Amino acid sequence: MNEKRLEGPGPLHRLDGALSACGWATQLELAYDRTRIKAPGWRIKEWDYYLVNDGAYAVALTLGDLGYLGLVSASVIDFAQAAYKTTSVITPFPLGRFRLPSTSREGISSFENGRVSFLFEAGNGERRLHARFAQFDGDDDLVFDAVLSDEPEDTMVIATPWAEDPLAFYYNQKIVAMRARGSFKKGLLVHGFAPDDSFGLLDWGRGVWTRDNTWFWGVAQGWQDGQGGARPGSHCFGLNLGYGFGDTSAASENRAFVDGTCHKLHRVDFGVPEKPAAASARKVADRYDLLAPWHVTDDEGRLDLMFTPLLDRADCINALVVRTDQHQVFGTFDGTVVLDDGTPFRIAGLQGSAEVVHNVY
Repeated sequence: MNEKRLEGPGPLHRLDGALSACGWATQLELAYDRTRIKAPGWRIKEWDYYLVNDGAYAVALTLGDLGYLGLVSASVIDFAQAAYKTTSVITPFPLGRFRLPSTSREGISSFENGRVSFLFEAGNGERRLHARFAQFDGDDDLVFDAVLSDEPEDTMVIATPWAEDPLAFYYNQKIVAMRARGSFKKGLLVHGFAPDDSFGLLDWGRGVWTRDNTWFWGVAQGWQDGQGGARPGSHCFGLNLGYGFGDTSAASENRAFVDGTCHKLHRVDFGVPEKPAAASARKVADRYDLLAPWHVTDDEGRLDLMFTPLLDRADCINALVVRTDQHQVFGTFDGTVVLDDGTPFRIAGLQGSAEVVHNVY
């Protein structure tokens, strides 16, 4: 494996707008500064995505200032019923007015209008999440509150360029397998997230993208004993896998986390089954059989997983110059990950998601 590790401190961008370095890290070694970006403001993408889950439900919140549009979105996933509800509010041309923080370590991300209120507060070793969404599901409102703590020592950080555009970049941190406590209320449904069996993750991203991209991202978190069991209180295990977005020749984002320690993986393939007419398909769902089992592997023989889908959280947006075709498939992972010291770590029934997204911005 020939990947470059980022070293800091220092700025993410040079004065000419190019990335100062490309590669991977376990923390935000390089400082993001929006004023150093030379691309026009309407191309800049900034987002915070949180997900909290236990064995019964997941709640996902997205707060994104995507230049052309602002996206404020909430999802509730019911694993027992294999059902979900997603509701979004779209605002035109925020162009940085969301003022999302330049770091994930501390700060406030917020949005409020007459229908929805999101507040994410990071600092003092905790992340406090609050969301209120009127008429989230018909006449049912959604109220969600959670606290994420026990942030792992290692996280996934990657600084990625695009070969065809020197001003395009992707600076991303994913913090997987934080401990979570809280609750949500949707209409008459009330569910609590107990800290013994609830986990939270953050997808923090800042970047300038090229016009047309398709990416794959998988993430999972939960208790695993390493022997093929999911005994509570054993190992706090996290998985982050992804590819297809930018020029990842300097580093991939593929990692396994055992009790907060990163084990770096190289190139992966999600093995998503294709449909017979895949070659001529224009939509993600027409190309892939998303609810058939996926065989996830890598190029070093360290990753061998079967992903068994439960439901496809499809979310498509077509807003003039912006189009997104997103399929976030929730299910379970089973198989083996070989850790950095050569130890096979077996996982079973690990709850997570794997997505295929085609974006045109």
